[in-house]
Amino acid sequence: MQSYNLRRSLYATAAFVATSVIAGSALAQTEVASIVDEVIVTGTREAGRTQFDTLAPVDVLSGESIQAAATPQLGENLAQQIPSFIVQRLPTSDGLQFVRPATLRNLSPDQTLVLVNGKRFHRSAFLGSRGAQSADLAQIPSYAVERIEVLRDGASAQYGSDAIAGVINVILKDDIGVSGFAQLGQFSEGDGTTYRAGARAGLGLGEGGHLAFTAEWSDAEETSRTRQRQDAIDFAAANPGLTVPDPVQRWGNPELETHSLAVDMAAPVMDMAELYGFATFTKTEGWNDINWRNPATNPAIFGPSTAFPGFDLRSIYPAGFTPIEGIKGEDYQTAAGLRGERGDFTWDVSASVGRNRSQFLLNNSINASLGPNSPTDFNLGQLVQEEFNLNADGVYRMNMAALAAPLNIAFGAERRVETYKIKTGDEASYAVGPGAATGLAPNANGFPGFSDIQAGEWEQESYAAYVDVEAQLTERWSGGVAVRYEDFSEFGDTVNGKVATRFEITPNLAVRGSYSTGFRAPTPGQLNSTSTSQGLDTVTLQLFTAGRLSPTNPVAVFLGAEPLEPEESESFTAGLTWRTDYGLSGSIDAYQIDVSDRFSTSASITVTPAIRAQLVAAGVPGASSFTRVNWFANDFDTRTRGVDVVGAYDRALGAGRLNLTAAYNYNETEVTAGSISASATQKRLFEESRPQHNATASATYGFGPFEVVGRARYYGEWTDSTGNSTGDIFQSFGAITFFDLSASYAFADRATVRVGAENIFDKYPDEAVFQASRGLVYSRNSPYDTNGAMYYVRLDVNF
Repeated sequence: MQSYNLRRSLYATAAFVATSVIAGSALAQTEVASIVDEVIVTGTREAGRTQFDTLAPVDVLSGESIQAAATPQLGENLAQQIPSFIVQRLPTSDGLQFVRPATLRNLSPDQTLVLVNGKRFHRSAFLGSRGAQSADLAQIPSYAVERIEVLRDGASAQYGSDAIAGVINVILKDDIGVSGFAQLGQFSEGDGTTYRAGARAGLGLGEGGHLAFTAEWSDAEETSRTRQRQDAIDFAAANPGLTVPDPVQRWGNPELETHSLAVDMAAPVMDMAELYGFATFTKTEGWNDINWRNPATNPAIFGPSTAFPGFDLRSIYPAGFTPIEGIKGEDYQTAAGLRGERGDFTWDVSASVGRNRSQFLLNNSINASLGPNSPTDFNLGQLVQEEFNLNADGVYRMNMAALAAPLNIAFGAERRVETYKIKTGDEASYAVGPGAATGLAPNANGFPGFSDIQAGEWEQESYAAYVDVEAQLTERWSGGVAVRYEDFSEFGDTVNGKVATRFEITPNLAVRGSYSTGFRAPTPGQLNSTSTSQGLDTVTLQLFTAGRLSPTNPVAVFLGAEPLEPEESESFTAGLTWRTDYGLSGSIDAYQIDVSDRFSTSASITVTPAIRAQLVAAGVPGASSFTRVNWFANDFDTRTRGVDVVGAYDRALGAGRLNLTAAYNYNETEVTAGSISASATQKRLFEESRPQHNATASATYGFGPFEVVGRARYYGEWTDSTGNSTGDIFQSFGAITFFDLSASYAFADRATVRVGAENIFDKYPDEAVFQASRGLVYSRNSPYDTNGAMYYVRLDVNF
């Protein structure tokens, strides 16, 4: 079935390209500009580069395409339009349901660099799967976005750490005018109602300057794709006098409210320079269920204790309890600078400050070791990420008789300070109470709070300098070389380089290629933080507690931990790009990315009484209840190979205008060395947990005041597993295609009404049989949404 679906997808793509070529040749009407002629600023410091003549592949998403999606989150928006970009929802995942990981080409989320207006955007304070600490695109208000440029090529030599997979550059709107929108959406099952609204005002400032303000709000209600757990059914049957909720826990989207602001400005300074700046601010609050605690199978929570004679937790939670995890976050980024031009020399000096703060909360829980003295609601503490950047950049265009165009020499320097903080929660959230000596679990049950021992502040400082040269060697042949040196206070220095070239076979057909080295530096959070987590065995349905130690913790060092070093990469890209006079354009790019010393959590060490005694003596929070421990490590190497195919067709057709786009990504990742390579189950999971084949295709037709947009999203087969006491259980999920459709009508260029549906045929993936015991219907690790159809209506106004 998989091969049939794949063949069908490839045949459809081939048919689309062939049909576009034939239609374009037959309909030789008004000549149109190809999308590859749009000027880009990402991946090059040469002014005037377009998608067609850039040395590396760059996708451009317009503001219109971004606003045409129902989702309020920018990352999810990109995932619907770029096949190699995936965002997971991850319900009930200790923070990941709120800070959703986004991956490009199946590399780690923090191996893609995010920029706003060309300036580095800060990381989230939350450390996700395998320790990834990446920028959170959801913190950027989508209504403030003019366009997004996605560089699909390694770029550490140009931008520094994190750009192994590529670069996402979010460009904010700077146009003059006033606009606003309101949107209402709901899933087909009647839940997840989402309200959105936004307003924007752009004003002129001096001669050629601007000052733009954007405000955006969204409120998304929870969803539930859940069945009652079998152990809850058994418990209810054994206790007919109790009211047991059905379901006892909810699997689905969290309840999430977001308020965002953005400001963008530029103003001339005495006809000599331009003062510019931007700022974004986002405030979020979200809540979601985690695993139900069964009174019949959790003696460490509900068991009697001689420390509390006469106390029975069932007097508070007679039918068990489902902790509710919450997050209250604040995020801001601000940047300001001065730039100017004198003859053939342009310059830019700037400073930026970014901060992400996440406060974690837990309601409807207990610290069992405190017995009747435990609260049921907890403040678990805060994680804070702060970054401060100073940049100085210059570009000099040198006329050289031997070259077809002036030599473009870019150079610059950067100083960056990155700070990570952990702030303590309520004492009761991490306390080890008197009941612990009799076997009762310490800490807030579900998500232990951050203790005074975990709390702290850590800093890393780095300096960088780079040179980036691009030359038009002949009328047809261009090339570029970049070298960047960086020195980090925590581990030392690194040098990275990039070589790229492009040759025009004809004025409308060119080949291009590049080779680069890259790196991703360990962050202060990865180097120093510790955490405690709880999980549920899917066979026994017993809770277990795991501790993640800092790799510098003496106990971790005794068990084999080593200091973290940077991840390093080598990237190769080769491709073909084309355009025509009748609106058809596109590109094909093949790539290989080798990454060594990738971060992961080490193999878990079973906690013996001797290890537990060491952990307790070292003051590790919750150590008395640990069943296993691990730490971050440079653990394994991978090779990623793939192909990106992009096509577009745009021209006048009949009474209106037709725009067709299609994109296909094949991506295969192989673990080549390390501990994961030695484990057959872990190796399979890493290599097969994302679809190898992804594609999108869209058609937009506008005529008069009407516009119709249709889109198909194809995801290939993938594999998931869940861990339990007897090993991993695997399940393969088949390919699936979702269809989106919307129609809009514009009233006198002042107001537009759009009605649409995403996943209009209400399709769902295969059910996750291996997780059915938990009440989960669809895999929590799905690379796409599993809530069914989303229907929405939107009103846009312009003044």
